[in-house]
Amino acid sequence: MAGTKTYIAKPGEIVEKWWVVDASDKVVGRLASEIAMVLMGKHRPTYTPHVLTGDAVVVINAEKVAFSGRKWTQKSYAWVTGYTGQRTVSAERQLANHPDRILRDAVRRMLPKNKLASKMLARLKIYTGAQHPHQAQQPEAREMGAK
Repeated sequence: MAGTKTYIAKPGEIVEKWWVVDASDKVVGRLASEIAMVLMGKHRPTYTPHVLTGDAVVVINAEKVAFSGRKWTQKSYAWVTGYTGQRTVSAERQLANHPDRILRDAVRRMLPKNKLASKMLARLKIYTGAQHPHQAQQPEAREMGAK
């Protein structure tokens, strides 16, 4: 009995595409989950878990993202400095100081916890404002994070 062969992508044969996503008035979690799927390559029928099959994503207007509920004041971001205790900052403050980190952290936490995750995250380019320097890659507009 001859069954069908399972297709496994090889590292050199995947052609990556570039996508531009406008983050204006998009909820962070919904947008981050769709971006993570594209970075992993799960939107393709040729998805292979151990091969980098995803596309590159350029996010513009990152300072205009939205949170649902009262997360702007209640959500906090924590990190360790090496000294005793943790540093924390509210989401409002994080948006004022580093607006790109809100979306980057959300996407990073949705990616797999392996060595490919850093390569996937390197394909995520986040910019404040509507301009980006990736016109040479001819990115296509894509709607993500819709309700």
